Amino acid sequence: MDIRVQELLDKIKRDGVESAEADAAKIRAKAEEERARIVEEARKEAKAIVEKAKADVARMEESGKASLKQASRDLVLAFRGEIEKVLAAIVRAEAEAAYDADTIMKALPGVLEAWAKSGSDQLSVLVPQKDLAAVEAFFKDKLAAALKKGVELKPLSGAKAGFRIAEKDGAAYYDFTAEAVAGMLGAYLNAQLAAVVAEAAK
Repeated sequence: MDIRVQELLDKIKRDGVESAEADAAKIRAKAEEERARIVEEARKEAKAIVEKAKADVARMEESGKASLKQASRDLVLAFRGEIEKVLAAIVRAEAEAAYDADTIMKALPGVLEAWAKSGSDQLSVLVPQKDLAAVEAFFKDKLAAALKKGVELKPLSGAKAGFRIAEKDGAAYYDFTAEAVAGMLGAYLNAQLAAVVAEAAK
Protein backbone atom coordinates (compact mmCIF):
# COMPACT_ATOMS: atom_id res chain seq x y z
CA MET A 1 0.00 0.00 0.00
CA ASP A 2 2.78 2.33 0.81
CA ILE A 3 4.36 1.53 -2.49
CA ARG A 4 1.17 2.32 -4.35
CA VAL A 5 0.72 5.52 -2.52
CA GLN A 6 4.29 6.39 -3.29
CA GLU A 7 3.76 5.53 -6.94
CA LEU A 8 0.61 7.57 -6.95
CA LEU A 9 2.40 10.45 -5.34
CA ASP A 10 5.25 10.13 -7.84
CA LYS A 11 2.76 10.04 -10.72
CA ILE A 12 0.93 13.10 -9.41
CA LYS A 13 4.25 14.82 -8.97
CA ARG A 14 5.38 13.88 -12.49
CA ASP A 15 2.07 14.93 -13.99
CA GLY A 16 2.22 18.20 -12.05
CA VAL A 17 5.80 18.88 -13.11
CA GLU A 18 5.06 18.03 -16.72
CA SER A 19 1.93 20.18 -16.66
CA ALA A 20 3.87 23.00 -15.01
CA GLU A 21 6.67 22.66 -17.56
CA ALA A 22 4.13 22.67 -20.43
CA ASP A 23 2.46 25.76 -18.96
CA ALA A 24 5.87 27.39 -18.50
CA ALA A 25 6.76 26.56 -22.11
CA LYS A 26 3.48 28.12 -23.29
CA ILE A 27 4.11 31.21 -21.18
CA ARG A 28 7.68 31.46 -22.49
CA ALA A 29 6.46 31.05 -26.10
CA LYS A 30 3.77 33.71 -25.57
CA ALA A 31 6.27 36.01 -23.88
CA GLU A 32 8.69 35.50 -26.79
CA GLU A 33 5.93 36.34 -29.29
CA GLU A 34 5.01 39.44 -27.31
CA ARG A 35 8.67 40.46 -27.07
CA ALA A 36 9.10 39.98 -30.84
CA ARG A 37 5.92 42.01 -31.50
CA ILE A 38 7.04 44.85 -29.19
CA VAL A 39 10.54 44.89 -30.76
CA GLU A 40 9.03 44.98 -34.27
CA GLU A 41 6.65 47.79 -33.32
CA ALA A 42 9.49 49.72 -31.70
CA ARG A 43 11.64 49.19 -34.80
CA LYS A 44 8.83 50.46 -37.07
CA GLU A 45 8.16 53.41 -34.79
CA ALA A 46 11.87 54.28 -34.64
CA LYS A 47 12.07 54.07 -38.46
CA ALA A 48 9.01 56.34 -38.79
CA ILE A 49 10.53 58.84 -36.33
CA VAL A 50 13.83 58.87 -38.24
CA GLU A 51 12.04 59.32 -41.59
CA LYS A 52 9.90 62.13 -40.19
CA ALA A 53 12.99 63.79 -38.72
CA LYS A 54 14.75 63.54 -42.10
CA ALA A 55 11.69 64.99 -43.86
CA ASP A 56 11.49 67.82 -41.28
CA VAL A 57 15.19 68.59 -41.70
CA ALA A 58 14.86 68.57 -45.52
CA ARG A 59 11.79 70.84 -45.31
CA MET A 60 13.56 73.24 -42.92
CA GLU A 61 16.63 73.26 -45.16
CA GLU A 62 14.51 74.08 -48.23
CA SER A 63 12.64 76.74 -46.27
CA GLY A 64 15.94 78.20 -45.06
CA LYS A 65 17.34 78.25 -48.60
CA ALA A 66 14.16 79.93 -49.91
CA SER A 67 14.27 82.52 -47.11
CA LEU A 68 17.95 83.21 -47.74
CA LYS A 69 17.32 83.53 -51.47
CA GLN A 70 14.43 85.94 -50.87
CA ALA A 71 16.49 87.98 -48.39
CA SER A 72 19.35 88.15 -50.90
CA ARG A 73 16.97 89.28 -53.64
CA ASP A 74 15.44 91.90 -51.32
CA LEU A 75 18.91 93.15 -50.37
CA VAL A 76 19.97 93.45 -54.03
CA LEU A 77 16.73 95.30 -54.90
CA ALA A 78 17.08 97.62 -51.91
CA PHE A 79 20.71 98.32 -52.84
CA ARG A 80 19.70 98.96 -56.44
CA GLY A 81 16.92 101.31 -55.26
CA GLU A 82 19.36 103.31 -53.15
CA ILE A 83 21.88 103.52 -56.01
CA GLU A 84 19.11 104.66 -58.37
CA LYS A 85 18.17 107.43 -55.92
CA VAL A 86 21.80 108.56 -55.67
CA LEU A 87 22.21 108.47 -59.47
CA ALA A 88 18.95 110.37 -59.99
CA ALA A 89 20.06 113.08 -57.55
CA ILE A 90 23.49 113.36 -59.25
CA VAL A 91 22.01 113.48 -62.76
CA ARG A 92 19.38 116.05 -61.71
CA ALA A 93 22.00 118.26 -60.03
CA GLU A 94 24.36 118.02 -63.01
CA ALA A 95 21.55 118.73 -65.50
CA GLU A 96 20.44 121.78 -63.49
CA ALA A 97 24.02 123.05 -63.27
CA ALA A 98 24.53 122.60 -67.03
CA TYR A 99 21.31 124.47 -67.94
CA ASP A 100 22.12 128.09 -67.27
CA ALA A 101 20.80 131.03 -69.32
CA ASP A 102 23.76 130.80 -71.73
CA THR A 103 22.99 127.16 -72.51
CA ILE A 104 19.33 128.03 -73.17
CA MET A 105 20.33 130.86 -75.51
CA LYS A 106 22.70 128.57 -77.42
CA ALA A 107 20.10 125.84 -77.82
CA LEU A 108 17.00 127.89 -78.63
CA PRO A 109 17.86 129.15 -82.16
CA GLY A 110 18.45 125.64 -83.50
CA VAL A 111 15.35 124.22 -81.79
CA LEU A 112 13.13 127.07 -83.04
CA GLU A 113 14.52 126.75 -86.56
CA ALA A 114 13.83 122.99 -86.60
CA TRP A 115 10.31 123.57 -85.31
CA ALA A 116 9.66 126.32 -87.88
CA LYS A 117 10.57 123.84 -90.65
CA SER A 118 7.73 121.63 -89.46
CA GLY A 119 5.35 124.47 -90.33
CA SER A 120 4.51 125.81 -86.89
CA ASP A 121 5.63 129.28 -85.81
CA GLN A 122 2.93 130.04 -83.23
CA LEU A 123 5.06 128.92 -80.30
CA SER A 124 5.53 129.65 -76.63
CA VAL A 125 9.01 129.40 -75.17
CA LEU A 126 8.84 128.83 -71.42
CA VAL A 127 11.93 129.38 -69.26
CA PRO A 128 12.45 129.50 -65.48
CA GLN A 129 11.74 132.90 -63.92
CA LYS A 130 15.42 133.35 -62.94
CA ASP A 131 16.53 133.11 -66.61
CA LEU A 132 13.62 135.06 -68.13
CA ALA A 133 15.25 138.52 -68.24
CA ALA A 134 18.47 137.27 -69.91
CA VAL A 135 16.55 135.18 -72.45
CA GLU A 136 14.17 138.11 -73.22
CA ALA A 137 17.18 140.35 -73.94
CA PHE A 138 18.63 137.64 -76.18
CA PHE A 139 15.33 137.26 -78.03
CA LYS A 140 15.12 140.99 -78.67
CA ASP A 141 18.65 141.13 -80.06
CA LYS A 142 19.10 137.79 -81.82
CA LEU A 143 15.65 136.39 -82.42
CA ALA A 144 13.62 139.46 -83.32
CA ALA A 145 12.41 137.76 -86.51
CA ALA A 146 11.11 134.80 -84.54
CA LEU A 147 9.27 137.12 -82.16
CA LYS A 148 7.62 138.87 -85.11
CA LYS A 149 6.41 135.52 -86.46
CA GLY A 150 4.50 134.79 -83.26
CA VAL A 151 6.96 133.25 -80.85
CA GLU A 152 6.26 134.43 -77.32
CA LEU A 153 8.34 134.10 -74.18
CA LYS A 154 6.76 133.08 -70.87
CA PRO A 155 7.92 132.09 -67.39
CA LEU A 156 7.95 128.37 -66.63
CA SER A 157 6.80 127.67 -63.09
CA GLY A 158 8.07 124.66 -61.23
CA ALA A 159 11.25 124.23 -63.29
CA LYS A 160 14.68 125.17 -61.96
CA ALA A 161 16.56 125.03 -65.25
CA GLY A 162 16.10 124.38 -68.97
CA PHE A 163 13.18 125.34 -71.20
CA ARG A 164 10.00 124.05 -72.80
CA ILE A 165 8.67 124.87 -76.25
CA ALA A 166 4.95 124.44 -76.89
CA GLU A 167 2.47 125.24 -79.64
CA LYS A 168 0.17 127.99 -78.49
CA ASP A 169 -2.90 125.78 -78.83
CA GLY A 170 -1.20 123.22 -76.55
CA ALA A 171 -1.35 120.45 -79.18
CA ALA A 172 2.32 119.56 -78.79
CA TYR A 173 5.37 120.51 -76.77
CA TYR A 174 8.99 119.55 -76.27
CA ASP A 175 10.32 119.46 -72.76
CA PHE A 176 13.99 120.42 -72.43
CA THR A 177 13.85 121.16 -68.71
CA ALA A 178 16.64 119.84 -66.52
CA GLU A 179 14.10 117.57 -64.82
CA ALA A 180 12.94 116.02 -68.12
CA VAL A 181 16.49 115.54 -69.39
CA ALA A 182 17.53 114.09 -66.02
CA GLY A 183 14.57 111.70 -66.23
CA MET A 184 15.66 110.46 -69.68
CA LEU A 185 19.27 110.09 -68.61
CA GLY A 186 18.17 108.43 -65.37
CA ALA A 187 16.07 105.87 -67.27
CA TYR A 188 19.10 105.03 -69.42
CA LEU A 189 21.42 104.83 -66.42
CA ASN A 190 18.91 102.74 -64.44
CA ALA A 191 18.76 100.21 -67.30
CA GLN A 192 22.56 100.05 -67.29
CA LEU A 193 22.60 99.76 -63.49
CA ALA A 194 19.99 96.98 -63.59
CA ALA A 195 22.22 95.02 -65.99
CA VAL A 196 25.27 95.51 -63.74
CA VAL A 197 23.34 94.48 -60.59
CA ALA A 198 21.84 91.44 -62.36
CA GLU A 199 25.32 90.34 -63.46
CA ALA A 200 26.73 90.88 -59.97
CA ALA A 201 23.87 88.92 -58.37
CA LYS A 202 24.59 85.76 -60.39
